[in-house]
Amino acid sequence: MVTTEPAHRTLLVRPPSPALADGELTHLERVPVDAALAAAQWARYVDVFRDLGWAVHELPAADQHPDGVFVEDTVVVFDDLVVLTRPGALSRRGEIESMRPVAAATGREVAEITEPGTLEGGDILKVGRTAYVGRTLRTNAEGAAQLRVLLEPRGWTVVEVPVTKALHLKTAVTALPDGTVIGYPPLVDDPSVFETFLAVPEAEGTAVVVLDQGTVLLSEGAPGTAALLRERGLTVRTTPVSEFEKLEGCVTCLSVRVR
Repeated sequence: MVTTEPAHRTLLVRPPSPALADGELTHLERVPVDAALAAAQWARYVDVFRDLGWAVHELPAADQHPDGVFVEDTVVVFDDLVVLTRPGALSRRGEIESMRPVAAATGREVAEITEPGTLEGGDILKVGRTAYVGRTLRTNAEGAAQLRVLLEPRGWTVVEVPVTKALHLKTAVTALPDGTVIGYPPLVDDPSVFETFLAVPEAEGTAVVVLDQGTVLLSEGAPGTAALLRERGLTVRTTPVSEFEKLEGCVTCLSVRVR
């Protein structure tokens, strides 16, 4: 059962499939993926949250879904609303079934993106009460429109963002605790879309998970970005995710954070 206590922080995760190497690829060349190393990196990732007091809710393994470990793409939480997505990749649509009971267990209202809409959680960046929606090969105009209908009556502003250089919006940009959007310029179509934009020196540094107002989690593969963020006064935790980065994954897409 996923708790809904206001002060509680729950991490939704799914262990990687042994078939992880067969996952979808869009912008990168396929290279060998070490499934055993991926499993070890995933365990270290989860331990970061456990060490900081997060409750970990581990979903059942879905070994038939190579991309199943990237749970962020299947569900997005907005306050008292949980949105089940409809992945743009046909191979990933079966992952939604196992998320339905998890979504219901949060005690929040549950909505779902329906055909012909497609939307993946990696294309949703929340900054304050603004939801930036990446228009990608995985998220179409109808999916973005359905999300707008769900969110605008709840006081959210929905802004569509063109994304042509990366798999998802959050492959290209994420946001710091103060709302500053960070990204690696070669992956960002139009930085002017965002109110405040900070360039980072590495592609692996585009993705941060906000752990609290002073702490972020970052890939171990972005030491220059880590140094930059520390200079801004943030506490930076790092963890290795190289095997997931080979499949266009990152620290954000390995979990759903329910606060």
